[in-house]
Amino acid sequence: MDARSDKNAVPLAVDLDGTLIATDLLWEGLFLLLRKNPLYLFLVPFWLARGPATLKLEIARRIDIDAASLPYRKEVMERLQAAHAAGRKLVLATGTPRKFAEQIAAHLGIFDAVLATDGAENLTSHRKRAALVAAYGDAGFDYYGNSRHDLEIFDAARQAAVVAPDRSAARWQAKHGCELIATPKPTFKTILKMLRVHQWLKNGLIAVPVVLSHEYFNPGMVLSCLLAFISFSTAASAIYILNDCFDLALDRRHPTKRNRPFACGLLSMRFGMASIVVLLAVSFATAALLPVLFLAVLAAYLVATTAYSLSVKRMLLLDVLMLAGLYTMRILAGAAATNIGVSFWLLAFSTFFFLSLALVKRYVELRSSMLVPGERIAGRGYRAEDQEIVAQAGIASAFSAALVLALYIDSAAVRELYSHPWMVWPLAPIVLYLAMRIWILARRDELHDDPVVFIVRDWRSQIVVLLGAVMLVAAGLVR
Repeated sequence: MDARSDKNAVPLAVDLDGTLIATDLLWEGLFLLLRKNPLYLFLVPFWLARGPATLKLEIARRIDIDAASLPYRKEVMERLQAAHAAGRKLVLATGTPRKFAEQIAAHLGIFDAVLATDGAENLTSHRKRAALVAAYGDAGFDYYGNSRHDLEIFDAARQAAVVAPDRSAARWQAKHGCELIATPKPTFKTILKMLRVHQWLKNGLIAVPVVLSHEYFNPGMVLSCLLAFISFSTAASAIYILNDCFDLALDRRHPTKRNRPFACGLLSMRFGMASIVVLLAVSFATAALLPVLFLAVLAAYLVATTAYSLSVKRMLLLDVLMLAGLYTMRILAGAAATNIGVSFWLLAFSTFFFLSLALVKRYVELRSSMLVPGERIAGRGYRAEDQEIVAQAGIASAFSAALVLALYIDSAAVRELYSHPWMVWPLAPIVLYLAMRIWILARRDELHDDPVVFIVRDWRSQIVVLLGAVMLVAAGLVR
């Protein structure tokens, strides 16, 4: 008599994308390919025209995946490991290219056989069913799946279990009453995390031209600022999603970024792509209510942030210069939305100040990366020995921003705007306090947020910023 139970005598076939792992390797492979060389985008339509199998295999030929870092579903893995320990035959049956499937099977070490896309045949739906029936007979296997592509296989299996189902698979499960393997569900907080709503605080810079021109009691100006804020925030969220899709492999190796919704598999990349379309539609619809110049600044911002995500972030020094420029573009967007001119002083100050904040961001990454000399931060152009020069440049930029502000306060422009320019003088030490405190905390390894977000959240920074705003408004009101 066979020592195994009847259940263990029947092979268990498991789908990969969405079932064993909480992601889709076709989407991941596509973004890895474009990250390697964006020009591959022009070849994708030609590969797709020759069929899904060709697209998958062409992508697989050009990239490699890190099987160890993929978001495996804990609930499924526990069952498979128990089945493997009991001596049950496990089969990885997937439409993923054989190259990726075998890498994953080799990493896990629990699968006895691999059925995958190979040659011109995309092993999904009825083709996967035919392969399983040919190998194990009709109703000669059990199956774990998650999507509409698995419905025919559910019907052919002896027993089926549905994992994190899409609508079609959920209806099939409800109708047939088969086992549903529960997995973590995304919440409203997950969506907010995807959008990085806390990063919208940076877009408050759009209001700077209105504040400095003392138009904060003008309803039309305030409304224009609000519309520009909405447009920029939704556009920024779309780019954050795109950036997360390009950085999946890097994020999964990061101690905190690995918990981002796409990296951990709480949200699918397909959902991310749909979200990008909706966010950009809202952004441009809102921008249509503002002057054409604002639309031009928004378009330039999208181009610059996309370029940053694709390649500039990996370039030494160019990355921080572009980050400083992106902060400054928010101020330019506010000026364009309200038809307020931007002075040389403001542009010079914002360039130096935000360059300091961009450099502190890189400095924190260098401090927390535990690199050895000669080793680079993953996905960046900086090495361990760059830490001190980055800090020196950042502190120098902070003092340069304060110097520009001091010269501005003593200029004829300020004497025209304010009857009592001395009331604006506290702004210079306030800027120095904010910048130097951030750098000191970074040196102490006590700064873990984006520095702009930190300033907004930190109560001490809030107090000095509020004090500076009161002095600025008061100086503008007193005549």
